Amino acid sequence: MSRVWSCNEWDPLEEVVVGNPLGARFPYADPSTRLAEYPDRALDDIPQGTFPEDIIEETEEDLQRFIEMMVSRGITVRRPDTWPHSDTISTVQWETKGYYNYCPRDVLLVIGDTIIETPNVIRGRSLETGSYRQLLMEYYESGANWFSAPKPLLEDKLFEYDPEAPTPRDLEPAFDAANILRFGRDLLYLVSATGNELGGHWLQRVLGEQFRVHFMKDVYFGSHIDSTLVALRPGLILANPERLSLETIPDFLKDWEIIFSPPMENQERHSSAYLQQAIGSEWIDMNLFSLGPDAVVVDSDQRALIALLESKDIEVIPLKLRHSRMMGGGFHCVTLDTRRRGAMESYFS
Repeated sequence: MSRVWSCNEWDPLEEVVVGNPLGARFPYADPSTRLAEYPDRALDDIPQGTFPEDIIEETEEDLQRFIEMMVSRGITVRRPDTWPHSDTISTVQWETKGYYNYCPRDVLLVIGDTIIETPNVIRGRSLETGSYRQLLMEYYESGANWFSAPKPLLEDKLFEYDPEAPTPRDLEPAFDAANILRFGRDLLYLVSATGNELGGHWLQRVLGEQFRVHFMKDVYFGSHIDSTLVALRPGLILANPERLSLETIPDFLKDWEIIFSPPMENQERHSSAYLQQAIGSEWIDMNLFSLGPDAVVVDSDQRALIALLESKDIEVIPLKLRHSRMMGGGFHCVTLDTRRRGAMESYFS
């Protein structure tokens, strides 16, 4: 029986992959990075090189606390290999360097017993799933389906974007797995700087008529979906009030209860120099991770958000990723839930 089975964002968690920050680098300054992470900057204004060593060390300390908590609850935790991100990656069209494997959510999509390697937008992530190869082989040998999307060419012309709506051009499917939220047989796909519309149409065609891909467009162009909308359990959604309103919530979700996140707290802890290099927005701490329909891991600074979730009878486990903003990844980003206990269901008529 396949060890891979995960159909949504909230079923009881049994096995998870947690990212690896060792050797992490700022994404190389090329057109793909500019679009995906810094669309308002010139190439020579994009931070470069390795992340400071103290940030990497503290991030790994925080991840270890997160892992220890999950293990104490009987959850199996796996890690990707450390990867040589400083090495050069090249094709006949371009040359770049690696990024990190801190965020497995970005490069691998789990739908039921299937793992899909997604056609990521940033060139430096083209070979990132190599750090998961041993895990992928184990999952495959256990019976999981394992597919890879067509490798995009990622030529410069893909990244000729409208500054008012920065998305990759629809020249080939290109998207990160974290552009997608899973609701059983319904998937919500964010069109943004890390996912073009063609990528969502490719996903719909591959998954077939048993699934429905719903598009969310012209809402948020910055990056991924999981600091804009969080699926807590059937019937309950957490939304970002800066990016969404009751009118712009996707139509298929409008019968669910929508709660809006309070503003993020303790943002003043970061210096202006720190924020100049940071990849994540101030909303990255809304990026919570569900251990089950009634238990979530939330940034410990977000007291108002914790109180809101507790008012919905959700157990909150407060933990900290001190550099979630610098590294561009909260608790949902740094995880890939490969096994949850539950069924593939349709929650919408």
